Amino acid sequence: MAKYSPNALCPCGSTQKYKKCCAKYHKGAFAPNALTLMKSRYSAFATQQSDHIVKTTHPLNSDYTEDIATWKASIALFCEHTNFLGLEIISVEEGEKESYVHFIAKLSSGDLNEKSHFLFEEGQWLYVDGIFK
Repeated sequence: MAKYSPNALCPCGSTQKYKKCCAKYHKGAFAPNALTLMKSRYSAFATQQSDHIVKTTHPLNSDYTEDIATWKASIALFCEHTNFLGLEIISVEEGEKESYVHFIAKLSSGDLNEKSHFLFEEGQWLYVDGIFK
């Protein structure tokens, strides 16, 4: 995939340019809440930013591994073979240390309907896991 244009609309659906939206999180800024993290992770898949996916995944996640190179390669393979067509937020349950975001990701392979679980640890939100709906 070609490099994602900073002036293109952000894949998260915010209607802002990518550079004004999720790019800052892909460059290392911490998301202020679970919803923002969820949207930035969707955008990271859409723009092939595997570093962001790895850095924002909780160690309790089943995909988490110390073998970062292999993990990033599997993320890249998924991203290269998937078109990210849109994101719909269904509901958000925000807590101080634990939050849930129910969303539908429109993918070329079909809709992904998930209620994601996030924890706030050491100053940042992390994706733990999700329940498919």
